[in-house]
Amino acid sequence: MSLARHSLATGWSFRDRESDEWLPVPAVPSLVQQDLIHNKKLEDPFIGFNELDARWTNEKAWVYRKTFQRPTIIDGAVVDLVMDGLDTFATVKINGEVILTSDNMFLGHRVNITKALAAEGENTLEIEFDCALLKAREIRNQHPEHKWVGFNGDPSRLAVRKAQYHWGWDWGPVLMTAGIWRPILLEVYTARISDLWPQTTLSEDHQTAEVKTLASIESPNEGDWTARFSLSLHGKEIASQDIPASGNCTVDTSFRVNRPELWWPHGYGEQSLYEVSVTLLGQGDQSVDKKSKKFGIRTAEIIQQPDKHGKSFYFRINGQDIFCGGSCWIPADSILTNISTDRYRKWIELMVAGRQNMIRVWGGGIYEDDAFYETCDEFGVMVWQDFMFGCGNYPTWPEILESIQRETIYNVKRLRHHPSIVIYVGNNEDYQVQESEGLTYNYEDKDPQSWLKTDFPARYIYEKLLPEVVAEYCPSTFYHPGSPWGDGKISSDPTVGDMHQWNVWHGTQEKYQIFDTLGGRFNSEFGMEAFPHLSTIEHFVQDKNNLFPQSHVIDFHNKADGHERRLATYLVENVRSATDLGV
Repeated sequence: MSLARHSLATGWSFRDRESDEWLPVPAVPSLVQQDLIHNKKLEDPFIGFNELDARWTNEKAWVYRKTFQRPTIIDGAVVDLVMDGLDTFATVKINGEVILTSDNMFLGHRVNITKALAAEGENTLEIEFDCALLKAREIRNQHPEHKWVGFNGDPSRLAVRKAQYHWGWDWGPVLMTAGIWRPILLEVYTARISDLWPQTTLSEDHQTAEVKTLASIESPNEGDWTARFSLSLHGKEIASQDIPASGNCTVDTSFRVNRPELWWPHGYGEQSLYEVSVTLLGQGDQSVDKKSKKFGIRTAEIIQQPDKHGKSFYFRINGQDIFCGGSCWIPADSILTNISTDRYRKWIELMVAGRQNMIRVWGGGIYEDDAFYETCDEFGVMVWQDFMFGCGNYPTWPEILESIQRETIYNVKRLRHHPSIVIYVGNNEDYQVQESEGLTYNYEDKDPQSWLKTDFPARYIYEKLLPEVVAEYCPSTFYHPGSPWGDGKISSDPTVGDMHQWNVWHGTQEKYQIFDTLGGRFNSEFGMEAFPHLSTIEHFVQDKNNLFPQSHVIDFHNKADGHERRLATYLVENVRSATDLGV
């Protein structure tokens, strides 16, 4: 039989765990604040002071429920419940039986539920989401031996594998979401392709490329299959090959491509994308499953060589040195399920129109949706990909290390075919937290087990766990321990690695005119605060009497230190006042 997918997007209801009132859910993926707004139980938290009125949702637990019919299951087939994202402390039940507990927002799940289904009729799927805010505090209290320090938000956030900005940041609200934040469905199959990984090797003269493709096959039976690989460009097949397979296995093939069309950052060349597909064939060449992925043929290097200033740090794509100009990307919405593919596309199009060619996915947010990276591939925007650790001293007890390892393997495997991703980075500003708090860090100590015994055990994550995952599952992509980081030196050292330059606006509040003197080898963060477009302000400030910089509501929406005072400083220094001081 061919793999059959059954959507579970509709027919849901939800309730506060302490209430008996079930409310309808239009569709999932969704998050509880979105569903409360739909049911007129909550005002838009981004308008006025509504964030304050939404805080009760941060301390609640929630239950989502739906019923579904047993799908048709032939002999030898199984049914998997596929959950691409649960936010965050989730207990999943089928007909009252617990089939999964999860505490990691960044991890997808697949559970064989064949035996849990009712023999006939309806089945009930229930997912209970515990309160992440309270669970984090509970876990923190269980570990007084750890030094809970960090910038932004409640330090207990460090105990939970959830988007860290949900605890509030210097640019956004405290909004503790919960719910089914990525697709959920049933898959019925006798065999399936669980993974497809195209790997490319480009000759030095760029005249030939080898495309080695691995396909992992999962089957509950010891059947014999044929894996039919196909390589295409611009919709036209250019090569194909059949490989025999049996049971659970990994099969591979290699294609030689002459005069390959290369993938380039925009402004340097075309963004040619090849497509590899594999079709799993059973008896009589019946298609059992098919999977395809688009990828680019290119090389990506980070050049770090000693020079008169220290050590270089720049990107080289296909042998050509690239000037990287771009932006840091925080999640586009605090309620992630509000983000659509079209919104991703419009943001990336704005970058390209502004001649930006790199985007940094910041470590306090999420591993982004597939649509984000696909759009970057298409438009030639290079991705600097942080792992999801931001501004803190993260704990390393065995259970959380295991969860982090599963999370990173899952996401590296999900993302490794994207040509836009040119670097993986261990964290955002965690080494700066180490410096500011005086935590132990001896770069000359190369024993990972000793790191775990210090008051900065997170080093083990960035210099042991993560680089090993990248080396095994995506060895062609460069790994950098942190942002900023440079060979174990102080993170503000401008002679090595990357740096975050915030002495304009933040820090010493230098004049923006001297930005050119504040650079390092690679500035991966810098900037200046500004008001958004007036139409945006008019959206969240609904009383026109409050449309002035010092109004309480505008100040409330400015989460950064200094608020309007810092903006006023730069205005006074740079914009001539119309006020006659002699009057």
